[in-house]
Amino acid sequence: MTLVKRALTIKELHAKTGEHVRAAGKSPIPVPVTDRGKLVAVLVSAQLLPKKRRPRRTLIREYATLLAKQKSNDVLEDLDSVRGER
Repeated sequence: MTLVKRALTIKELHAKTGEHVRAAGKSPIPVPVTDRGKLVAVLVSAQLLPKKRRPRRTLIREYATLLAKQKSNDVLEDLDSVRGER
C-alpha cells in the first residue's frame, strides 16, 4: 500500500472536483494537487486534521469585581454608574 496517492493536476481537479474531494474525504491518504508540476495544495480528510481545543474562558479580576458590584438589572443605570458624573 502506498502512503501517497498519485498527484492530481489542477486540470484534473477542475474537471471532476466533487468526485476528487469526496474521495479524499473518505481516504486516510492525502492527495497532492499540482500546478505545472509544482505542489500547490493537498486534499485531506477533515478527520485527519488535529482537533482544535476551545480556550477556557476566564474573567479578568476587574470584570469579575464589576459583576459582583452590580446593583440593578437596568442596563441604563449600569451605564450611568460606569460613566460617572458628566
